[in-house]
Amino acid sequence: MMKSIFNKLAGLLLVASAWAGTVTFTVAHAVNDLPGGPAVNQLNLHPPVTKIAEAQAGLHWMMLILCSVIFVAVFSVMFYSIWKHRKSVGHKAANFHESVVVEVVWTVIPFIIVILMALPATKVVVAMKDTSNADLTIKATGMQWKWGYDYLRGEGEGIGFISALDSAQREMSDQGGPKVAGGVDDYLLKVDNPLVVPVNKKIRIITTATDVIHAWMVPSFGVKQDAIPGFVRDTWFRAEKVGDYYGQCAELCGKEHAYMPIHVKVLSAGDYALWVDGEKKKMAAKADDPTRVWSAEDIIKRGEKVYAANCAACHQANGKGAGSIKALDGSAVVLDADKGSQIAVLLHGRPDLGMPAWKQLSDTEIAAVITYTKNSWSNKTDQLVQPADITAARK
Repeated sequence: MMKSIFNKLAGLLLVASAWAGTVTFTVAHAVNDLPGGPAVNQLNLHPPVTKIAEAQAGLHWMMLILCSVIFVAVFSVMFYSIWKHRKSVGHKAANFHESVVVEVVWTVIPFIIVILMALPATKVVVAMKDTSNADLTIKATGMQWKWGYDYLRGEGEGIGFISALDSAQREMSDQGGPKVAGGVDDYLLKVDNPLVVPVNKKIRIITTATDVIHAWMVPSFGVKQDAIPGFVRDTWFRAEKVGDYYGQCAELCGKEHAYMPIHVKVLSAGDYALWVDGEKKKMAAKADDPTRVWSAEDIIKRGEKVYAANCAACHQANGKGAGSIKALDGSAVVLDADKGSQIAVLLHGRPDLGMPAWKQLSDTEIAAVITYTKNSWSNKTDQLVQPADITAARK
């Protein structure tokens, strides 16, 4: 008997813990609330900063209250009837069937309740899907395990970059978590390049993916949209408050699913214009002449920076790889005298090995990082890859 009771209690605890895990969006090792992100011991939805998120929160509470009232009313009547008409006080079960009135009542009342729930829910869903008249259109491309952002229309058109987990936090995770006292509040949520948008502007997000299904989710915006290879989906938000807001890939996308955070920085109109101007200048500085012939010293230095920004998170700074991530130090592909094989991997990826394509990098960046890997660590091939080689391989 006691064992049965214990097993039931254990089951309830498991259900409660699973429920808590789905609604808290907490991050291990954090001791303070993260503005725009998870809070310690959070049970409610994130504080909304868009009208859609506010509407979703309102629906959540309306549905919860309505269902709670129905639950209490139905079970109160049921338990009262059982207790009041129990056999031990002399009541006998009535013998009857078929009641038109009862059947009409228990059909009409639930129908009315469903309509009352469906009308506001439908209104919010329709609003969520209205991506027309956007001030800014951005493509978010999911890849294992990073996000690529391309500004397609509006102020900032032409800007593009990769957003990945901060390499210091990845190293921290590989070592078992933060070692500093008090933890790190943005643990596994800090990225190298956040998505930047202006406040009070309608932002359309077009989602797609290069490998497997991902999902772009920022709870404070009330946004979650799948990113599916070969398909284009879209969603939108209009942030009404300047600040930093955090999310994560919400679709199980592989072994490093937990290392795919989203950071959106909402700026004032003036600050956003300054950011766009700065990014345009960076792009102009990076627009290398693809016909330039680089010296070994210069292109290796350039490749080291490209590697640190894009490759070190997975392959490690020492090129040794980790787990299923292949080592580049001593790699047969890297050491191959035919540089075309490594160029093909960078341009087209190796989905079977979890290696994404990096064709979004410039010809100079790809040539530089390949040259760097061919001449670093124990790899001493003395081989050089020039931007012209990448240009030819793209054709």
